[in-house]
Amino acid sequence: MILSKISLINFKNYDQAELEVSPFVNCFLGKNGMGKTNLLDGIYYLSTCKSFFNSVDTQNIKNEEDFFVIQGEFDSNDSRESIYCGVKRGKKKIFKKGKKEYEKLSDHIGLINTVLISPMDTNLIFEGSETRRKFIDLIISQYDKAYLQDLIHYNKVLAHRNAYLKSLQQGAKFDALSLQIWDDQLVVLGNKIYSQRREFIQEFQNEFNGIYKTLSGGNEHSHLTYKSQLEENEFAELLAESLHKEKYIGYTTKGIHKDDFVFEIQDKPLKKFGSQGQQKTFLIALKLAQFKHIESKTNSKPILLLDDIYDKLDEERIAHLMNQICEGTYGQVFITDTNTERLPAYFNQKEYECFSFEVEQGALKMN
Repeated sequence: MILSKISLINFKNYDQAELEVSPFVNCFLGKNGMGKTNLLDGIYYLSTCKSFFNSVDTQNIKNEEDFFVIQGEFDSNDSRESIYCGVKRGKKKIFKKGKKEYEKLSDHIGLINTVLISPMDTNLIFEGSETRRKFIDLIISQYDKAYLQDLIHYNKVLAHRNAYLKSLQQGAKFDALSLQIWDDQLVVLGNKIYSQRREFIQEFQNEFNGIYKTLSGGNEHSHLTYKSQLEENEFAELLAESLHKEKYIGYTTKGIHKDDFVFEIQDKPLKKFGSQGQQKTFLIALKLAQFKHIESKTNSKPILLLDDIYDKLDEERIAHLMNQICEGTYGQVFITDTNTERLPAYFNQKEYECFSFEVEQGALKMN
């Protein structure tokens, strides 16, 4: 999918904006706080049905307005898709493809794939396991609908089981049959998800290693490790063994909702032993591997969104990435930069099509 046009109404700091974009490179240029990143987030919204930066939909509405709307026109082969996202305070979020509203937002995932590289990616290193699980789950969900549905179903069953355990904590009478209904479903779904995550990490590791080696000059060893309670124990046995404790604490302590993905460099935890430069390179490699993995699974290039990339890499690695962009490796690209001349000059020198937009206080001007 290639984005050809996007419009925003009351989204973050934009009253109203509409722009036609290049199928190659688009640069959003201006000082910090002007709204460059918000444009990338609008594109991300149309892909994933949510903001990359703020998961509370209504907090993305401008000031005291009642709603926001994002609309995009996407081209694929000889067809065009119109995507609409509308959020109104106190109402359900609406997503439409053409004139038809989605019954479930999950039905939209995978139609338009994006990869966003942002300074906020450091959360993948420093926040808890849930952040890393969500990252991995989003990658797989963008090309595997069955995985996404299993994940949604698992979380619903888990919520029911936790509610039942909470009732026991509050004095309800224990009913083994009621608990077994939730356990049986949780085990089937959990085992499927565990198997798919294992398969994913084996494939993804190779893609990641190749990119990291190129970006780092081949002098460092990096590794991704999948950690799960299901590695050495049967899920059903784990649930049975933990039941006594869970009756008292009121929630499920065992399962794939506790999985983690460990980032290592030189066989040591990246979080503790990686330098700032190593961490930045690791995250860039992780996101570019995400791009390559989705492309290999869908035979289509995702849209690449690069936010403040010059803050993440040194000049040598920036040059390598930009050369790949000019070779068409990454398809349609959107880049933000505080320097209004650097990117246009680079792409003009390479004679590669680049649309440049100056952004100031939510207003756009095409150069």
